[in-house]
Amino acid sequence: MSFSSDASSFTTVTIQRDETLTSVYLNRTLRLDIVLPPDYENSKATYPVLYLNDGQDLERLRLKSILDSLYQQGDIRPFILVAIHCGDRIQEYGTAARADYMGRGAKAGDYDQFVVKELLPHIQHHYRASREASQAAFAGFSLGGLSAFDLVWNHPELFSKAGAFSGSFWWRSKPFDQSYSDSDRIMQALIREGKHKPGLKFWLQTGTLDETDDRDNDGVIDSIDDTLDLIAELERKRYRWGKDIAYVEVEGGHHDQETWSAIMPQFLTWAFGK
Repeated sequence: MSFSSDASSFTTVTIQRDETLTSVYLNRTLRLDIVLPPDYENSKATYPVLYLNDGQDLERLRLKSILDSLYQQGDIRPFILVAIHCGDRIQEYGTAARADYMGRGAKAGDYDQFVVKELLPHIQHHYRASREASQAAFAGFSLGGLSAFDLVWNHPELFSKAGAFSGSFWWRSKPFDQSYSDSDRIMQALIREGKHKPGLKFWLQTGTLDETDDRDNDGVIDSIDDTLDLIAELERKRYRWGKDIAYVEVEGGHHDQETWSAIMPQFLTWAFGK
């Protein structure tokens, strides 16, 4: 695709809002916003896809203006963005294999099945969305970032890239008490118990002001420790820092949409850069 330097003649992205999809697995109807790349209607091409948790936050994330700018500058390849509005995020987001120690994430397995057996077939049927794992990414924020990471880790046959903004990698099987150890964190354990899955790539972000908790009193907040420990588990499975793993630590970054919006161009360029 060519990009015009004349902003007045540039074709922007198109957002199709409030598409609905009824899920048998979740027993509810979900809302989707579909963001189509410039010139989609005039093309016959098949496009890569980014599936995004917490899709109701498109406006707060300023995604339309971010995408328009990246396309106009020619920084990214055209792709379809599927923004999935959350429902019961405390129960539907998490790790499909295990709920946490409080029973949160009990429907994460159902959400996994919704994505695999209902959402992807729907998008691939109604849009010119690639069916290749190498052309599919999944991303999310906070608990939605944990969910996105888990989905990619569980389904390398469907996705190749995971993006986790301030991911909830503290998700654990025991409360913080005398019996807790860092081995009780669920996603780290799932990686540790799993095998290397060729072709996967991971983009992880934290902010230095994501939180204030520092359970081991090492001067580093828990969200950063948890993410770095997750990366260490990936490295033990032969994923390489700087090649398969990208990590961005935002100085002064908070656990909010404003921080995630500011770093979004870097993620999109990593995932869909030319």
